[in-house]
Amino acid sequence: MTDVREQLRKLVREVRHRAYVPYSKHPEAVVLLLSDGSWIPGVRVESASFSLTILPLQNAWTTAVALNRRDVVAVAFSQPPDAGVRAFLEELKLSLLDVSTDLFASQASELPALREPLVPFLDQMPGSSLEGIQLAREVAARALAPYSRFPVGCLLQLENGRCIPGVNVEHPDWTRTLCAERNALGTAISYGIAPSTWRTLFLSCVNDVRGTPCGACRQLLAEHRSDLSVWMDRGLENPPELMRVDLLLLGFFVLQ
Repeated sequence: MTDVREQLRKLVREVRHRAYVPYSKHPEAVVLLLSDGSWIPGVRVESASFSLTILPLQNAWTTAVALNRRDVVAVAFSQPPDAGVRAFLEELKLSLLDVSTDLFASQASELPALREPLVPFLDQMPGSSLEGIQLAREVAARALAPYSRFPVGCLLQLENGRCIPGVNVEHPDWTRTLCAERNALGTAISYGIAPSTWRTLFLSCVNDVRGTPCGACRQLLAEHRSDLSVWMDRGLENPPELMRVDLLLLGFFVLQ
C-alpha cells in the first residue's frame, strides 16, 4: 500500500495546479482511486458568488457518479481535510478508514496498482441537438437524487465532439448538492479541459419539460463560458430550445 499511497500523493500534487482559485489563490485537489486502479481528479473551483464554490471532494465524487463509478477504494487529499470535508466523506458511506492525515482507504490491506485516469467522456458523440438531448435523457438515469426524485442529465460537448456527462448529485446537507451542469463543468476543469474548447451543453430535466438551468448553474457557466450554447429538452412532442448562457443570466457578475 505504501507505494500506491505515495503515487496518490504525487498525483494530487500534479492535478492541484488545475484548480480555479482566482480569489483565494489557494489550490486544493483530491484523487479518488477506484477498485480497478483507475482514478478521478477533483479540484477546487471558486465562484465570484463565493457560496457556489465547488470543493475538491465534492467535485471528484460527482464526477464519479456521472461516470457511473462509485467503487471508490481510496481518497488522497492535497491537504488534511477539515471537519466539514470529513463529514462529507462519511456521508458518502464508502467504508473508508484513516490511513494518514491526507489519505483514507478501504479496509483491504492492499490497494490496486495505479492505472490511467478514468476517461471522462461518453462513447457516443451526438451529431445533432436531438441526439444530444436524447443522450442527456439517458445520462439522467445515473443521477443520485434520493430526496428530490428529480433526475437531471446533461452533456458538455467539446469542439472535437466528445461529451462530458453531468448529473445532479444530492447530499443530506443540501448546500453540498451539485446540479448536473456544475457537475460537468467541474469535471472539465478537474481534467484540465479549457473552457475555450467547450462548444455546447445539452440539458434534460426528465420530469419537467420546462426545465432550465438554475441560477447557480447559470452563474458558474457564465463565469467560464458566457457565450456557450445551451440546448434544453422540451419533451418528446416539441423540439429542444436553444439559448446562450449570457441570455439565460442577464447581468451576471464577475469579480475583477
